[in-house]
Amino acid sequence: MPDTSHFWMPFTANRQFKSKPRMLVAASGMYYYTDDDRQILDGTAGLWCVNAGHCHPKITEAIQRQAGAMDYAPAFQMGHPLAFEAASALAEIAPAGLNRVFFCNDGSEAVDSALKIALAYHRVRGDGLRHRLIGRERGYHGVGFGGISVGGIAGNRKHFGPALPAVDHLRHPLDIARNAFTRGLPQQGAELADELEQRLLALHDPATVAAVIVEPMQGSTGVILPPAGYLQKLRAICDKYGILL
Repeated sequence: MPDTSHFWMPFTANRQFKSKPRMLVAASGMYYYTDDDRQILDGTAGLWCVNAGHCHPKITEAIQRQAGAMDYAPAFQMGHPLAFEAASALAEIAPAGLNRVFFCNDGSEAVDSALKIALAYHRVRGDGLRHRLIGRERGYHGVGFGGISVGGIAGNRKHFGPALPAVDHLRHPLDIARNAFTRGLPQQGAELADELEQRLLALHDPATVAAVIVEPMQGSTGVILPPAGYLQKLRAICDKYGILL
């Protein structure tokens, strides 16, 4: 057993874990293997990032091949052909109009970058009054200061002070009383999107709002599906007032 005293583990009760460690030492397909030879079904694809399965032969071979040819290429004033090929491949399968790709290391960095891009977009267009960001209750957008600010999970925010200013939140769309046994998208609750216009934009002035950020399906506080028509309503309201979604 390794010395566990130095590694400070995220989202983990460290003292409890280190008193009785649970060590994973190998993986294949949909299974992890522990240091005491148990097989564990991985029901969350690692942290939602190995959706093709662990140690897929084609992925493993591609990683090994690239590591042997070039381990890193800077993206500042230089580039690597495969980065451009990957961006083009993503643009081909993305919805119409989503044809620019900004690569990040993880979701937290992606969210903070997206928030900065949204603010800068309005500023370079001469609309610098748009500085406000709107998230949603129970939303998870990573662990950066931007992400915990627009996120709506109290436990991820309470130790870090006020975080970003000029942030507000929509109500979450979970409505168990009306949608407890719905198959597919809930049929009740699309009107919750109207809160964006009727409460938040009325309160803050839409001319000051840069962007609204929501997860299409909320996952970290329960699998909360959007009611049918909810996201379409958010899109229509944002388009009406020139707000990025």
